[in-house]
Amino acid sequence: MSRRRILAFAAAVALAAPLAACSGAAAPSNSTSGAADDFGLVTPGVLTVATEGTYRPFSFHEDGSGELTGYDVEIIEAVADKLDLEVTFEETQWDAIFAGLDAGRFDVIANQVSINPEREEKYLFSEPYTVSPGVIVVKEDDDSISSFADLAGKTTAQSLTSNWYELAQESGAKVEAVEGWAQAVALLQQNRVDATINDNLTFLDYETTNGPSGLKIAAETDDPAYNAFAFTKNKTALVTAVDEALAELRDEGVLAEISKKYFGVDVSQ
Repeated sequence: MSRRRILAFAAAVALAAPLAACSGAAAPSNSTSGAADDFGLVTPGVLTVATEGTYRPFSFHEDGSGELTGYDVEIIEAVADKLDLEVTFEETQWDAIFAGLDAGRFDVIANQVSINPEREEKYLFSEPYTVSPGVIVVKEDDDSISSFADLAGKTTAQSLTSNWYELAQESGAKVEAVEGWAQAVALLQQNRVDATINDNLTFLDYETTNGPSGLKIAAETDDPAYNAFAFTKNKTALVTAVDEALAELRDEGVLAEISKKYFGVDVSQ
C-alpha cells in the first residue's frame, strides 16, 4: 500500500471512530497504524537524510556556498515527495556518517553508499539507484599501472571507510588516508601517491567540471558497483516504501532524467 493510501485509510478510520462510539458499535481496528506512524522517523513527517555535502556530483553546494544539490540529493527529494514527507539534510563527514545512523540521528544515508556483504550484515539497503564501475585513476604520463594487480606495492589515496579502500587493500596497495575525492586528487597531482580508486562517475564529473586534469583512467572493475540508500535494520517498512517510490520514479523516467542532468547518460540501472 502506498504512503498516500495509508494516510487516506488512517484518516477514514479516525473519522469513523466517533460515529461507531455513538452507535455503541466497536471501533474498527487500524491494522495500518504502524506503517502510518511515519515509519519510526527521527522527526514525524520528516525524512532526515545524512549526506556529505562535499561529494560532487552526488551531494554538494554549487560554488561552495549555494544550496545543497546533486544527483543523490535530487533522487532522495523525489522519493520523499512520493512518500508525502518533508526532507531535511544533515551534512556529515563520511567517516562519521554510519556512526550517526547507528545513533539514530538520521533515517537514511544518501551518499552513494556501495552495497557490500559487510554492510549488508549491519544495514538495510534500498534497491540500487546508481550502477557504475570503479576505476583506477593515475597521472596521464604514468603507464606503470594498467590493472588492479599493478597496484601491489603502490600507494593509493582512499577514505578508510569507503568500499574503494577495501579494494585497494585487496589489490596489495598501501593506503594513504584521505577525507574524500578532492584530497585524493590533490595528492595524486602532487606525486604524493601513485593512484586513487573511485567511482567512474566521480572522475567523469571532475573532468567535465574542471577541464583537463592531467589524470586518466588506468583500469576499471569487471563488476559495477551498486549504490543505494542505507538504513538501520529496524527501518524495514521505510525501506519497502522507498523501494516502491524508486520503482515509480524509474517507470516515470524521473531517475533517467536526473541521471542525464548530471552525467549525460542514465546511470540508474
